[in-house]
Amino acid sequence: NDADDKSNNDDGANTAENNGDEPATNFATDRPASEYAEMYKRDGLTGGHVIMLGPGNVDAAKAALKAYPQGLQIGGGVNLSNAVTWLEAGASHIIVTSFVFRDGQIDMERLKSLSALVGKKRLVLDLSCRRKMGDTDHGPYYVVTDRWQKYTDVAVDRGTLERFAEFCDEFLVHGVENEGKRCGILEDLVVLLGECSPLPVTYAGGARGMDDLERVKKLGKGRVDLTIGSALDCFGGELSYDDVVAWHNEENTDGCSS
Repeated sequence: NDADDKSNNDDGANTAENNGDEPATNFATDRPASEYAEMYKRDGLTGGHVIMLGPGNVDAAKAALKAYPQGLQIGGGVNLSNAVTWLEAGASHIIVTSFVFRDGQIDMERLKSLSALVGKKRLVLDLSCRRKMGDTDHGPYYVVTDRWQKYTDVAVDRGTLERFAEFCDEFLVHGVENEGKRCGILEDLVVLLGECSPLPVTYAGGARGMDDLERVKKLGKGRVDLTIGSALDCFGGELSYDDVVAWHNEENTDGCSS
């Protein structure tokens, strides 16, 4: 896959700081999530993420899905009891992390049950990750849960990606250290994903300019998609949303895959 723009369709961009405090809000807007959904539908962008950050977001999320049925993925508090409801509300996929991780480990029974319930082709597994404090720059990335505050013992590597690929349609991986900071992408993580993921995978974290689109495409060997959130002008940043859409369209013409 060529690197695509997949902008988070929530009402604000958030990042967890390294000191373990509650995530900081980088941007908030009075524009409803449904308005962004309509914009993505207009521009033919699929796979956008509607992430429910905490309580009180259900109505806004449902409105976004209604505005762009089958064009958006939904995450945040998704579990066995509500997964089918979100698909019926119009989500193309459900995104899960915390529900399938417990006590620092993957709960394979939960993952298998959820995959069986909604179908492998409707499930995105969020493997957002960061290095542990004190690790070197070459240390492994570990999956983090609960708004990126809790480390698991699951490293993001070839074995992990191949093991989980049996139960989901794609992976979503936030490079937590750079998420929301507009400081550039985690290049080694993008390389790892491009080399090791047997499924489509979307990287998020630190994108700040058009050069990052080309960098992800090159480092990920055309197999890693890119989410851009707080860097976009529609989310309070300086990167032109229209320019990103134009890049996306150019990459996906003349027989290129999306």
